Amino acid sequence: MTRVALLWHMHQPYYVDRSTGTHILPWVRLHGLKDYWGMVALTREFPSLRVTFNLVPSLLAQLDDFARDAARDPHLDLGLRSADSLTAAEAQVCLDEFFHAQHGRMIAPHARYAELYERREQTRRGGAPFTVDELRDLQVWHKLVWVDPFYEDDPRVRALYRQERGFTEADKQVLREVELEILRRVVPEYRLALERGQVELSTSPFYHPILPLLCDVGVYRTTHPNWPPPDEPFAYPQDAATQLQRSVELHTRLFGRRPTGLWPSEGSVSDAMVDIVAQAGFTWMATDEEILACSRGLTFRRDSNGVVHHADALYRAYAVEGREGSTVSCGFRDHSLSDLIGFSYASWQPDDAARDFVRRIGAAAASAESQGVTDPTVFVILDGENAWEHFEGQGRPFLRALYRALTTEPGIRTVTMQEACASPTGRLDRLHPGSWINSDFYIWAGHADDRRAWAQLARARRTLEGVPADRPGIEAARESILVAEGSDWFWWYGDDHSSDHDRAFDDLFRLHLRNVYAALGEPVPDDLLISNITTDAAVQPTAPCESLAPAIDGQDSSYFEWLGAGWFETRDTAGAMHQVSGRARPLEGLRYGYAADGGMLYLSLVPASPASIAGQAVVFTFPGPQRLQLVVDAAGSLSAESAPGKPVVPPDGCRAALGTTVELQVPLASLQTDANDQIPIVVSLRSNAAAGSGWSAAIAGPQPVKVRRWRA
Repeated sequence: MTRVALLWHMHQPYYVDRSTGTHILPWVRLHGLKDYWGMVALTREFPSLRVTFNLVPSLLAQLDDFARDAARDPHLDLGLRSADSLTAAEAQVCLDEFFHAQHGRMIAPHARYAELYERREQTRRGGAPFTVDELRDLQVWHKLVWVDPFYEDDPRVRALYRQERGFTEADKQVLREVELEILRRVVPEYRLALERGQVELSTSPFYHPILPLLCDVGVYRTTHPNWPPPDEPFAYPQDAATQLQRSVELHTRLFGRRPTGLWPSEGSVSDAMVDIVAQAGFTWMATDEEILACSRGLTFRRDSNGVVHHADALYRAYAVEGREGSTVSCGFRDHSLSDLIGFSYASWQPDDAARDFVRRIGAAAASAESQGVTDPTVFVILDGENAWEHFEGQGRPFLRALYRALTTEPGIRTVTMQEACASPTGRLDRLHPGSWINSDFYIWAGHADDRRAWAQLARARRTLEGVPADRPGIEAARESILVAEGSDWFWWYGDDHSSDHDRAFDDLFRLHLRNVYAALGEPVPDDLLISNITTDAAVQPTAPCESLAPAIDGQDSSYFEWLGAGWFETRDTAGAMHQVSGRARPLEGLRYGYAADGGMLYLSLVPASPASIAGQAVVFTFPGPQRLQLVVDAAGSLSAESAPGKPVVPPDGCRAALGTTVELQVPLASLQTDANDQIPIVVSLRSNAAAGSGWSAAIAGPQPVKVRRWRA
């Protein structure tokens, strides 16, 4: 008998700005509508099916907030706003953000949504703006296509699909009722499935960190010995233990029993984390077949029929021993079979895909049995949410065909991961350090952007260590550290992954670290105001073409005053967080140039409107060893700081003025230039004049704004 252990991994990073409670991105809520409830509800149709769902606590915590109607994200707020009250900027955000759905399966099949998509393309080419009715229809469709297929026969949802266009504000409220109803069914449905014994629920570290890197980020050098480490070392195995302890606590509270199994984030394992996993009370974990191959010096080759070389090694559970003698049972996912579901079968007919899958399982099992394995176990582990929008019917036809085949095929029995790992027949005293991707940690540690982020995390972590245990805000700071340790921020750094929301993830990572310092009352480091992203196309400032001699009066005194200036536009570098928020950006851009003798730098910060910076201080920071920070307060007065909260006398020759613009002149002799004769600048708004208080905006490119020295 061949046992098939199928695990669906359900995960979202922690999108919450803990300083405001805002959920920055909408994916928890949208996947909650389309995937999380329906995936487990579907198992009711196949009573003999046994399957494991891995539910990441950072996802569960946010789902709970949304189910209680205690959470808001900008997409939700804009979608519920009366369409006739949307400002031009908010309408533009709707056009930019409300088509984030798979086009072929979620937009094109719906005539009105596809029509709105084409209308957006017309507006981008200079066509007429959306009407109020079109905006309202978009508000409905961007959510309606995410509603679970089980609800297609719900009278409320069916009526909206039939209506197609001309929606009312009341229609939006009906859809909101459906949304809350589905979200409130998610956790109870998993608990019911657990109680009837059909599913096992496992967990991951709370905020989805890479446990081996928390134990010691230097473990990456095991596979990449020439890797230049971060500027600051990071080795906090106690944080790995905390992330697991927190997972157990939340899981137990929500589901009434402790989890026994763990999917380490991204299947990432190492010798150092085995004892921590065992001490947290877990009896099994899982990772990828390539980790097993590297640990044992094997290669799992497959022929065209699915026969696996060394199948006797792959299709069994192992007892893995930690450095301190602890033992955890471990299953190793069949990479090929898992990826067929995740990346290939979407284009197949559902029944053909299910037959092919079962055939391949049979071939794999036969190869294991021929090599002496009795009752081989095939581990299939993959993402349980993101693939389905590429499938017909959000994956439901395929899943039904798959479950039907697995539960009716003679010689196959589905089992939970706990059942599959209960009696390991192999043993490993060494576990290769790596993840399910290329059996290493390159994605989270290998790129220069990753190393910069790890150094920032390390400095914040050591700041936390250095304050008294009774310092006000220490618990909030500790929580923000745990959030920043999550894997997802590092996933989007570097040249290996990219999305429309790279900058939102970068903003969130640095926001979580800024919240650490803010909670402790410590100055926020300059580098947390600057994007860590260096791999996308950096927006280059327009260079100055003439020398300048402006009057520093806060006004455009004449047309020619700044005519020869360089220009850096903030539109191209604002993070996605600001775009999603629906607020107009507060600053249009920065004009800059130099005196004819090369001795003075002139800056003119152009606000979107006087009101956009009213009551805030404008802060010009020149990072580097001779760090200088010039602050123009809301009244136009100039002060200087050598570090946040450390006032100094402004350099001789510095002048500033606040009016319709913010103008500043700075002697170049007081500034630090880099090896390329450039001056890094960060411009930000400070919500009040107190040193180190909350930064509400940071205008910077993928690197600090580089202003090249002009030469006559």
